[in-house]
Formats: sequence, structure tokens, C-alpha cells
Amino acid sequence: MNALNEIVQRYSGQSGGTAPAPEDPHADFQQVARAAPAPIVANGISQAFRSDQTPPFPEMLAKLFGNSDATQRWGLLNRLLSSLGPETIRTLPGLGGLSGLLTAGRITPEQASQISPQQVEEIAAHAERRNPSVIDEISHFYAQHPQLMQAAGGLALTIAVQHMLRRQ
Repeated sequence: MNALNEIVQRYSGQSGGTAPAPEDPHADFQQVARAAPAPIVANGISQAFRSDQTPPFPEMLAKLFGNSDATQRWGLLNRLLSSLGPETIRTLPGLGGLSGLLTAGRITPEQASQISPQQVEEIAAHAERRNPSVIDEISHFYAQHPQLMQAAGGLALTIAVQHMLRRQ
């Protein structure tokens, strides 16, 4: 509890004025993510994805995908693709071949390994345009697997922690 109180003080700027940049936002994020309820973690992640201080959602998602193992890629892709469906995927320029991988809108872990981070970025961009709430869906995935957020970068994690602490 003392460690969480220290994190709250660091991120809220209670030492007078604005809060300094955290020394280890990765560790802080993990600690807060373990202590906070999943909906609060998902909201913090969603805010980081939507922030104008971080790269666009599709770019961040492609980076996270590229730093994930086959099982993690599979879980993420199934969440992302379920927001589109095979018919929509067939219409995406350069991604039509992916529809052959889909079985009832889902792919296997082996099939997920055939999809590149660049393709994920394209799929995410289309999904976000079609349904902006896909960011919330993906945020819930990462709230269940917060260790995967390490690749998002320190600024994104700092934004997520700030929002999580405000909601606590």
C-alpha cells in the first residue's frame, strides 16, 4: 500500500507544482494494474491509445503486436478481427488474402503468425474508422494482460497510470 501511495504522489504532483516524469513508468504501470480493477485498467489503457501525446492507435497496436508471442498475437487478432468480420477484411486493399485465413471470423495461433505488424496496423486503422469503440475492446484485452503493455513505451504507460489513479 505504501508503494501505491508513493506512486499516487509521484503522478499527482503533490510535492508542489507539476509531477516530474516518473523514473520507471513500466514498473509503476504494472503495480497499479495489479491493484486496480480491470475496468479501471482498461480505461487507462484506452486513454493512452486515444491521447494526442502518443502515436496513433493503429501504430501503437502494431508495435504491441510485434512484441507479442504467438498466443498473444492470436488473442489480439481475434479481438480486432471480430470487430470487422471476414466480409469487410476481403474488401481491405492488400489484406484480402487474410479472409482465407479466417474460420467463422477467427484465426488460429499458427495463422496469426502469418500476419505482419504492418497488416495489423492497416486492420486497426480500418477498424477504428468503422467502429471507434474498438479501442475500448482492445483496451479490455490489454487490461487482462497488462504485462503486454510494456512495449507501448513510457509516455503511454504514464498516461495510463495517471488516468487509472484519477479513477481510483
